[in-house]
Amino acid sequence: MHHILGISAYYHDSAAALIRNGDIVAAAQEERFSRKKNDERFPNRAIEFCLRHGGLRAEQLDAVVFYDKPITKFARVLETYLDVAPAGLHTFFQVLPSWLSEKLNLRKTIRDEMPGLAGGCPILFSEHHQAHAASAFFPSPFSDAAILTVDGVGEWATTTIGKGSGSQIHILQELHFPHSLGLLYSAFTAYCGFRINSGEYKLMGLAPYGEPKYVSAIREHLIDLKSDGSFWLNLNYFNFLRGFTMTNAKFHQLFGGPPRLPESPIEPRHADIAASIQSVTEEVMVRLARQAIEITGSKNLCMAGGVALNCVANGRIVREKIFDRIWIQPAAGDAGGALGAALAVWHHRLRVRSGDEERASPKCRDKMQGALLGPEFTDEEIEATLRSHQAVYERLDDEALLTRTVELLQQEKVIGWVQGRMEFGPRALGNRSILGDPRSAKMQSVMNLKVKFRESFRPFAPAVRVEKAADYFELDAESPYMLLVGLVKRSLQRVPLEPGRGLDRVKQVRSTIPAVTHIDYSARVQTVSREDNPRFYALLEKFEQATGCAVLVNTSFNVRGEPIVCSPDDAYRCFINTAMDHLVIGNFILDRSAQSHRQVARTFESVPD
Repeated sequence: MHHILGISAYYHDSAAALIRNGDIVAAAQEERFSRKKNDERFPNRAIEFCLRHGGLRAEQLDAVVFYDKPITKFARVLETYLDVAPAGLHTFFQVLPSWLSEKLNLRKTIRDEMPGLAGGCPILFSEHHQAHAASAFFPSPFSDAAILTVDGVGEWATTTIGKGSGSQIHILQELHFPHSLGLLYSAFTAYCGFRINSGEYKLMGLAPYGEPKYVSAIREHLIDLKSDGSFWLNLNYFNFLRGFTMTNAKFHQLFGGPPRLPESPIEPRHADIAASIQSVTEEVMVRLARQAIEITGSKNLCMAGGVALNCVANGRIVREKIFDRIWIQPAAGDAGGALGAALAVWHHRLRVRSGDEERASPKCRDKMQGALLGPEFTDEEIEATLRSHQAVYERLDDEALLTRTVELLQQEKVIGWVQGRMEFGPRALGNRSILGDPRSAKMQSVMNLKVKFRESFRPFAPAVRVEKAADYFELDAESPYMLLVGLVKRSLQRVPLEPGRGLDRVKQVRSTIPAVTHIDYSARVQTVSREDNPRFYALLEKFEQATGCAVLVNTSFNVRGEPIVCSPDDAYRCFINTAMDHLVIGNFILDRSAQSHRQVARTFESVPD
């Protein structure tokens, strides 16, 4: 048996992943344990979980792999600052201390952080985009595929097109820093008043409320886009090479004013800007996808990198029918790099030595196990936590639990739902979720304002049994990881919409499932299979039997600024501090109105969202 631990850290979304002879044993982000959203620190707690779940001690590992090459990355940082000197000198001295401590000599850092690691255990490094590519291809259901990775920046690469075949990955083309689609999108994220590496979802959700009025300005002034998807950024409009902000005065003048201050009102102009950069992003991704099929000849596409979380762009690639099949790594950002780094070392270095046969395609949907790779808790552990909080609860058998939950959902109650292993990646997929009835016209505003404490315009995702998806959505692909957007079927749409402009349209009833229908009739769909998640599937099935509706609202179990809950303690604290109606955790059900207290101390480190 060969055990490889993959690690990502020090930028955002640090994580750890453990594989055993190429099979994924466990994976989790550090934020879920530390309770600091997008935690970038060394993932000690995530590593501890992975080893514990795998029944291992650190000295039993055959290799530890970091998800990028720090010396190459530092060379890029140094060269970049020298190119713009003296303009970037202040920011260079700000970041230099972290490079001279834990980042540059990572072998020492890892051994210091993992004192139990055997002296002979090799510490290896994967290129950043090689890790992304491995995370996309090796767990996929394909033995042959084009691979597209797009993010902010790794060492030098910002975008790569590769080919995966069997146990080999070859990078065929790449774009280099500072020309980056991820950084371009992040610049607009910051300009519209949202936090980089967190607020990109908000920008994507805001886009349908606007009109793409600024596309020509972006295309004319900011990005020189070629037919093959390659591009150059006009750096005269950006400040990320010289300072700590993304944009400069020239950018602000082009788009009609200074950046929006966080928490200030969102103007129609901001929605139009969001719509415009979203449109440009989709066009770039479509052209890259066409280039990928052109140079690889494969009919399958795998995707990873932070931009691969742009489910609207992904949905457009599907609609364009460029590839026969598409698979996207559910932890497409830096967290997934930990998994990809470990998989790359296994397939490229250790698999042959172990005598394993050539990699075969999985017989199931993929090798991610529904992305349910994190911790799980027994009913005994859950009950001990509930007792420690003096909670009032009821324990039910499986059938009674599902029946009661469905009854509550029919009454338009908001349900916190915690079951089985925690999800790996940014999406809650039915194990750390908040659920609601999608037929309710008030559910979106109730969940956003009273439960999630977030902006009212942000849409919620529908979860639907995979065999019923075509009854509700126009989407020619399965979407088990909530990474594809499709339209609600025209027969379910309510048209025409009432007249309106901007965010004042948020309360309009747009379909027979209004709580999961965005302003443009789109929906970020999660298709649920019995094999991936039998209990969540059973709940969807029972809800349909009771109501005739095969869809549920599914959003992540957290509040604004907080990571998704991990433990029963996290779940109880989040539940009791919101207007959530009920908590269903394991085989226990709690009614918030029956609890003796309605507020407990929070355990997460609040981060601006």
